[in-house]
Amino acid sequence: MPGCGRAPSQSSLASPRLRSPCDAAPLRCLWSMLRGLARAAKHEATAGRGAPGGGHAVAPVAAAAATAAASAAGAPVGRKHTCPILLVTWDSAGQPAGPSEARLGVEPVLRSGGVHGDRTPIHSDSDEGDGTIKYTISGEGAGTIFLIDELTGDIHATERLDREQKTFYTLRAQARDRATNRLLEPESEFIIKVQDINDSEPRFLHGPYIGSVAELSPTGTSVMQVMASDADDPTYGSSARLVYSVLDGEQHFTVDSKTGVIRTAVPDLDRESQERYEVVIQATDMAGQLGGLSGSTTVTIVVTDVNDNPPRFPQRIYRFSIQESAPIGTAVGRVKAEDSDVGENTDMTYHLREESGSGGDAFKVTTDSDTQEAIIAVQKHLDFESQQVHTVVLEALNKFVDPRFADLGTFRDQAIVRVAVTDVDEPPEFRPPSGLLEVQEDAQVGSLVGVVTARDPDAANRPVRYAIDRDSDLEQIFDIDADTGVIVTGKGLDRETAGWHNITVLAMEADNHAQLSRASLRIRILDVNDNPPELATPYEAAVCEDAKPGQLIQTISVVDRDEPQGGHRFYFRLVPEAPSNPHFSLLDIQDNTAAVHTQHVGFNRQEQDVFLLPILVVDSGPPTLSSTGTLTIRICGCDSSGTIQSCNTTAFVMAASLSPGALIALLVCVLILVVLALLILTLRRHHKSHLSSDVDEDMRDNVIKYNDEGGGEQDTEAYDMSALRSLYDFGELKGGDAGGGAASPPQAASSSERHSLPRGPSSPEPDFSVFRDFISRKVALADADLSVPPYDAFQTYAFEGAGSPAASLSSLHSGSTGSEQDFAFLRAWGPRFRPLAALYAGHRGDDEAPAS
Repeated sequence: MPGCGRAPSQSSLASPRLRSPCDAAPLRCLWSMLRGLARAAKHEATAGRGAPGGGHAVAPVAAAAATAAASAAGAPVGRKHTCPILLVTWDSAGQPAGPSEARLGVEPVLRSGGVHGDRTPIHSDSDEGDGTIKYTISGEGAGTIFLIDELTGDIHATERLDREQKTFYTLRAQARDRATNRLLEPESEFIIKVQDINDSEPRFLHGPYIGSVAELSPTGTSVMQVMASDADDPTYGSSARLVYSVLDGEQHFTVDSKTGVIRTAVPDLDRESQERYEVVIQATDMAGQLGGLSGSTTVTIVVTDVNDNPPRFPQRIYRFSIQESAPIGTAVGRVKAEDSDVGENTDMTYHLREESGSGGDAFKVTTDSDTQEAIIAVQKHLDFESQQVHTVVLEALNKFVDPRFADLGTFRDQAIVRVAVTDVDEPPEFRPPSGLLEVQEDAQVGSLVGVVTARDPDAANRPVRYAIDRDSDLEQIFDIDADTGVIVTGKGLDRETAGWHNITVLAMEADNHAQLSRASLRIRILDVNDNPPELATPYEAAVCEDAKPGQLIQTISVVDRDEPQGGHRFYFRLVPEAPSNPHFSLLDIQDNTAAVHTQHVGFNRQEQDVFLLPILVVDSGPPTLSSTGTLTIRICGCDSSGTIQSCNTTAFVMAASLSPGALIALLVCVLILVVLALLILTLRRHHKSHLSSDVDEDMRDNVIKYNDEGGGEQDTEAYDMSALRSLYDFGELKGGDAGGGAASPPQAASSSERHSLPRGPSSPEPDFSVFRDFISRKVALADADLSVPPYDAFQTYAFEGAGSPAASLSSLHSGSTGSEQDFAFLRAWGPRFRPLAALYAGHRGDDEAPAS
């Protein structure tokens, strides 16, 4: 115990002291404490002293023994002492009643004085029992939880103590003079340890508990572990020693009493029978002894699935029906094998096989991964007339088989599926000859190409009609007999233009054209020798003037559009009609080519620089065809090494001149060009005359443009519409006074055509009849000719606005009566400017006359 048996200090004060059992030797200290406990117990049993109110009294714990031991050991006075105090409660019969944490009320905890005069209280040596010394305590719980009797030193607990909240209290005791409150000796520190009692039941703090175990697990298979906790002191007694037991569910599960591990009690847990168990586990303290406290929890144990159940079809035979016209891939029906397992243990694989002699693999089966159903679908075309019922065997087996349960039986099942094929009205079926037809390209129109046959597969065997899909034969080269299916040529054929033809033949029931079938036919056009051979290119050759005899000039090859089965064979020679050629020779090389050589030494470019050599090419037929090609040979100047330097372009035709047909064609072309040129000239002239007439009638040439700004919409007097009338009646204006001004002077007589703008309200009322007639005439013309733009449209100009910061540019309200500019030069600008000159140049002359 802390503080017991500590060596005394040599510096201790030799004064009355408060003794403590901690100042003695350890063995003497322990002996004194035990003797004090025994005396206290004897005293309580004989005297029946109890706490106030009839509560349990607390024996003084080694107080007097501690004081006596300290005195015997010569413990010094004047230092602080610390010693644990063990509290034990006693009942009225003198028996221990349990730890102090169960005490209620005010009870003595530490008392001074012994039992029947043999007690050694904690008191000062100077305490003579006359009440002059007052005892006090301080520290944890002093004054609230613990109270001390000032006279006797007895310590009382005022409330219930709970070790689970606080296990010990540290207090200090003082002895003071009651009169002067002087501390008689140093205070002594002591510790009150609260002894535990079994007042806390076990608790399962980690619930709820959920565990799992696989079905059919062996007995003793661990499921999970549960743990309970007890708040009591595990180091004191058996208050915190727990044992576990099963209250409910012991027929299926057990629990280890010490570890709390839950195990299976039977080997035949079946998830399909019961998937969940609720097991109640109890934990009891005091090692399960009578009077111990207990707590319980409910553990949920889920039995997980294993693949211990094979698939089973609910019925042995399934029947379906489907039309014979169903396309490949059409689902016939769905079948599902039941499996009592769950999860991946229910994943199925289905196999399908037809019974012998039932018609082969007409159907296939797949597995729906979501529903685990077998989907039976059509795998090839069905025919009601061939087979009306198909019988297949459907087998289901688990995808994942657990070998541990192989002894339970085979994990597969079988069922019979019968599919009835129903009859439908089917379109005719073709029986083509081979899909390939051949015809000579020189076949006459109406020649036989081939015959197609179709029949109605239904039992009624209705008559069939034939036709050609014209989308596949837009040029209608072939025709077909609607009743017999005979295909003939409808037009002439040409292998060189189209060597193959792909046509679509239609077959339909005679009384129901909706029942339609199609067949594609390939027609090959066989070659006939109908194209003559031709020179591969328009050959041109050059030869030096000093060429030697037998020199190779050019090798000739030919092309032929025909493709004879035996291959091409061509023959070459010079045209017989041409004069004998002393200059060149032609040699057939026998490999479908020919060579041209010179026949004499040297040529003269000044005499003839170009030779045209006609060559006749003949094929091998049959029939034999030929054509004539021309080889152009130019005579060129060469250097000493034979390299060509220059050639002339003048041609000398060795063959006959142009034929009359060629000359006539050339003349016709020239005549057509002349006629086109004359026609274009005539159209241009006619177009110009039309435009000139429109220009004469276009009144836009008479529009007079003014540079005056005008007064805006509020100016109602500045402009007189009668001024426009002068454009059509110049005779009235000549010599007259248009504006009411003075007469013109003699020097202004030449400008009699001038016209001044009328101003002021003195103008006569304008006559708008001229304008009305003009507008009506233009409207009639515009209505008659839709191509004429609307030249009679008018434009209006709104008021320019008031308060403009710029000054007005109009001369209508100007203070001057005329302009200082001379407009006489306008007359020299031509007829188009005469109206403008009459308005401005003549007006200026009128203004200057009065001024003179």
